[in-house]
Amino acid sequence: MKYATRSAVALVVSGVMSTFALAEGLRERVLRDAALDAGLLPANQLSVEQSEDLVNVGKLLFESRLLSFNNDTACASCHLDRFGSTDGLPNAIGTEGEGFGSARVLNGGDIVPRNVLPFWGRGGVGFEVFFWDGKVDGASGRLVSQFGANAPSLDPLVVAVHLPPAEIGEMVIDRRDTEELQTEDVETAKRLYTELTERIQLDPILGQKVANARNRALEDLAFIDVAEAIAAFIRFNFRVKDTKFHQFVFSDTKLTDREIEGGLLFYGRAGCSRCHNGPYFTDFDFHAIPFPQVGFGRNGFGVDYGRFNVTLDEADRYGFRTPPLYNVTQTGPYSHSGSIANLSDAIRVHIDPLFFVEPKNMDGNDRIEFYERLKIWSGSPLNGVVASDSEIDAIAEFLGTLSYESDVSVKFVD
Repeated sequence: MKYATRSAVALVVSGVMSTFALAEGLRERVLRDAALDAGLLPANQLSVEQSEDLVNVGKLLFESRLLSFNNDTACASCHLDRFGSTDGLPNAIGTEGEGFGSARVLNGGDIVPRNVLPFWGRGGVGFEVFFWDGKVDGASGRLVSQFGANAPSLDPLVVAVHLPPAEIGEMVIDRRDTEELQTEDVETAKRLYTELTERIQLDPILGQKVANARNRALEDLAFIDVAEAIAAFIRFNFRVKDTKFHQFVFSDTKLTDREIEGGLLFYGRAGCSRCHNGPYFTDFDFHAIPFPQVGFGRNGFGVDYGRFNVTLDEADRYGFRTPPLYNVTQTGPYSHSGSIANLSDAIRVHIDPLFFVEPKNMDGNDRIEFYERLKIWSGSPLNGVVASDSEIDAIAEFLGTLSYESDVSVKFVD
């Protein structure tokens, strides 16, 4: 009788365990299917092959301050390994900046009114929309940029590389003796590019290396050669690589229970994948999320109209491109203005923007600007989503599965 009872108990326990295992397997299968339905692809399908010589010299150019008019700023001044290829600041510090991270704020320098975007996946297969406001956009098959019909390349990433060296405060110092370079028109940019190219040609190391990588005579170098080398380095070094989540979807690697919970929320009730979808976890579209605005903003006086500044279409006011999510745990602060330091808080803002707002501490203009952003957001699919702190933290843990490391360490130049 006791043997029969023990057998019955064992059978019940076995049945419960089998049901539990089946439920766990179902959750994993649902998450894999959701990721595939949302457009996730194996990482190796996103890479664009690059010349090794061009990548190597592109790294040297990325780290060189010769590309800033005042010889004080490099790409590597604001795109650092320790901050996930950003600078760790709410708003970037460009020309006259010294040090890295908070030291750049304490030591002065010109403020660039938006948060630095990371480079992960930039220029990979299908990645053709650049900057927060999409001011370089090749997604339609017709390249749109500030160059208009005079674009220096049909490659959107190469065109994007042309812009920082011509931006006031970013790599062109804002001083009286540079006023003639501050028009930010195409002809002025061309003159600036000619001068920067001459610097590269005169450099005893860089000049000949760029010429060799491009199979050109040193005297025939042009800024397009410099830009294509930097683009090659970005494409190679920051290409999408296998993450824990890729391995889960395509190779049966296990996720933790919390990562699975976060992933199911991400693709399900929380609605994150409505915008963060595809192989780069972005729809490359523009959305108005009412993040707090810190700093003076692209339009000044604490205002940033985002996509509207590019299209002048009222429907685009306050819209910013959906940021990709690779290595997102490393790239804070978050949002176009860098106003949110913590990833879980950044997730919370998407569904509950009032959580971080103290209207009584805002002046009248700031409140009006916030109400306008809130009004646009209220018509979005995220309106009405409810999630607990535990659920939001689970989503953040899931996003941690999208991490990987670059092949090459970028050297900070100060």
